Amino acid sequence: MSGSETVTPCCHADGVQVAVAWGVVDTPIGPLVVGVSDRGLIRVSFGGALEAVRARVPLPAADEPVRLEPVHGQLREYFAGTRREFDLPLDWGLVGGFTRDVLETLHRTVGYGQVVTYQELADRIGQPGAARAVGAAMGANPIPVVVPCHRVLSAEGLGGFGGGLETKRRLLELEGVLPLALF
Repeated sequence: MSGSETVTPCCHADGVQVAVAWGVVDTPIGPLVVGVSDRGLIRVSFGGALEAVRARVPLPAADEPVRLEPVHGQLREYFAGTRREFDLPLDWGLVGGFTRDVLETLHRTVGYGQVVTYQELADRIGQPGAARAVGAAMGANPIPVVVPCHRVLSAEGLGGFGGGLETKRRLLELEGVLPLALF
């Protein structure tokens, strides 16, 4: 993918300004808006958020190529079932503290085709009483799919997901965690 991209300033959680290149990547779960800073992938937003992002950031049209080749290539491989681990540099600047600890632990310890509960992830970070806060951290994940919050379930089932439960179900089907839906 080469061509146009839109670069805008973005502010990290610590107040540091960074330039972010934005683009749209088409996937089987719909368009993903992706943002890459000089430090790495900083943002992935689902298609439902596309118009909200477009209102704040002038993005190229979805069919225009953008200079986000590693992100596009790895997402394409993931959705084709040939990539099980992303090796993109990540810019964690939009999250800090507890949320960052949770997301980094998730990214490091929950692999393709694996699932954990909010409680199990709370235990992994050494805070067994923080299962609800882990759920809030999943909702604040700025890099879903690549930082796989879809792999975190409630004790009762799927739990929530920023991209919608149908998207979560499809991602878990892709990874072989759930059987493919018949309809």
